[in-house]
Amino acid sequence: MNSLHLGASWLCLDWLLVIVLGWLLVGAAGVLALHRFALVSRVLFPVGALLGLALSGVALLALLGTTPEVAVLPIGLPALPFHLRLDSLAAFFLMVIGAASAGISAFAAGYFRKGEGTPPGLLCLEYHVFLASMVGVVLADDAYSFMVMWETMALASFFLVTANHRIPEVRSAGYLYILMAHIGAVGILLCFGVLQANTGDYTFGNMRAQSLSPFWGSIGFLLAVFGFGAKAGILPLHVWLPEAHPAAPSPVSALMSGVMLNTAVYGLLRVTFDLLHTRLWWWGELLLAIGLATALFGVVFSAVQTDMKRLLAYSSIENMGLLFVGVGLAVIFSSYRMMAVAALALTATLYHVASHACFKSLLFLGTGSVLHATSERNLGKLGGLIRTMPWVGWLMLLGVLAAAGLPPLGGFVSEWLLLQSFLFTTGLPVPLLTMLIPVVAALIALIGALAGYTMVKFFGVIFLGQPREDKLAHAHDAGLWERIGMLWLVLGCIALGLLPVQFIQLIDPVTRQLVASGLGAQVAASGWLLAPNSLEQASYGPVIFLLGILGSFALAYLLVRWFYHGRMRRGLPWACGFPWSNARMQDTAEGFGQPIRQIFEPFFLMKRDLPSPFDEQPRYRVTVEDHFWRWLYLPIVDLANRLARLFGLMQQGRISVYLMYSFVTLAATLLAVM
Repeated sequence: MNSLHLGASWLCLDWLLVIVLGWLLVGAAGVLALHRFALVSRVLFPVGALLGLALSGVALLALLGTTPEVAVLPIGLPALPFHLRLDSLAAFFLMVIGAASAGISAFAAGYFRKGEGTPPGLLCLEYHVFLASMVGVVLADDAYSFMVMWETMALASFFLVTANHRIPEVRSAGYLYILMAHIGAVGILLCFGVLQANTGDYTFGNMRAQSLSPFWGSIGFLLAVFGFGAKAGILPLHVWLPEAHPAAPSPVSALMSGVMLNTAVYGLLRVTFDLLHTRLWWWGELLLAIGLATALFGVVFSAVQTDMKRLLAYSSIENMGLLFVGVGLAVIFSSYRMMAVAALALTATLYHVASHACFKSLLFLGTGSVLHATSERNLGKLGGLIRTMPWVGWLMLLGVLAAAGLPPLGGFVSEWLLLQSFLFTTGLPVPLLTMLIPVVAALIALIGALAGYTMVKFFGVIFLGQPREDKLAHAHDAGLWERIGMLWLVLGCIALGLLPVQFIQLIDPVTRQLVASGLGAQVAASGWLLAPNSLEQASYGPVIFLLGILGSFALAYLLVRWFYHGRMRRGLPWACGFPWSNARMQDTAEGFGQPIRQIFEPFFLMKRDLPSPFDEQPRYRVTVEDHFWRWLYLPIVDLANRLARLFGLMQQGRISVYLMYSFVTLAATLLAVM
């Protein structure tokens, strides 16, 4: 091992480095077996899944530990080695990365096909370098190693997004993604430059020791929000996300949406609660405003999508907005020294990190199975697939219920905890905050309702009703490896829903590290009931709720079986008096989205193609676009093109002109020195 520890050897950090090395070796083996598809898919990806499972287990042991582990790896520049640190915050995110990647890698073993874009061995290398770099980001304890791992993560994911690089739209999505990733990286680099406070020491330990003034602390915080917000897809830096996620292969989309976006939340928590000692209340207000706008924007745009992967991509924007709202609440409470309530808000945020990793990865994997079985991403050409794809249908139903925030699954617990956090805003000493934050809570409830509406549309249009295309009758169900990967993530959704008390106890060391308070002992005292505040104020019993649901279904089944069996007369549905009903007469994705388009019309830039009364086959088409493209990004592109043309005038191709430029530059430099 090339690590220098301050303690005993072969601690959890050593094992994590062994796992990272194992992923890199798996990727290298993929390059050696570049076109040996069976070896890559049936051996290397399952090995990668086992390493992800091991990562989650080792991180869990580290989370249960008491002291951070540190190491120095002499693999950087001579004066800039890699400093690593494994503390509770890092261990929690590593546990989520490992658990989610295990299911995604198992699914990938059965998903990838021959002849699809990048050779399978090269895809294996990019995939596992992507995983290793995310672990490196979380373990980094200095700005140099953090930025190296951050850029490696961006480049590896760029090559994965552009796996089908022969398609122009895929290349465009990849270029947009890497551009936004580099813009965000500049913000993060400048943030670290502020935090080191002109000491020249870019280790996180030195940054923790600095006491920045409120002004410079605010500058560092704003740069962190910009840099990590670009990776998380918050407004108005979200434009890459609905383009890149649909363009990538489905396992890559699952990794990016369910896992990579969480590294941005990790970075924001690391800077705000670990490296910065001062927290101002308006920082939290800013995060609340950004998160609320992002969540509402994401869920509204998700509700009107007709491409199933774009729908999930906008849903990820919504969930990132909710996470920023949770962080904002924690900042507000901690700025007023209300640490117990800040711990509640952080617990809700971290719970949603894990829950989102499970259900969003599951849904992206399910869309991959549907895409392979039907060659369709357009919701308007799907339908009735639960008959031909029952495994995918039932597993995705559980993911949809979790994404909709319904009990007794994990998505409900995290959103319920977040709403519980808002109940304590009446104790804030600022009347303006006391008045505004309940309004935010009401909007969070609206966002949750719209998310449920969107998930009903997503599942119903794909799996229920009649097939909208004849070829759907020949769709095949997911293979064994795909089922294993999806089933693993379903188990995660169920465990997070049924065992919230135990999972909150795992989160307790993280909140104690960040705000010196936690909920572990309090929730443990209430047994199987989840009572984050007190039993008198609010409590939730997931097992009791599940037993109630199962009992209701059993009672309904018995009543129908005993009292109505044999008494029913089956007949054709009336269908509003029209006997020749077909798939074209059932609800479409456009029909589901029409009320949202009308209610939230200012959100959209809509283009309507109206048919002529004389058209033999009239078609009405509505295209929904993003205002931010027209308001912000197209003017920037136009300015960049103008500047490029202006500088292009300087390129005359004559050596005398270039020598004149050099002479003028040299003369100006000498004058400036004098």
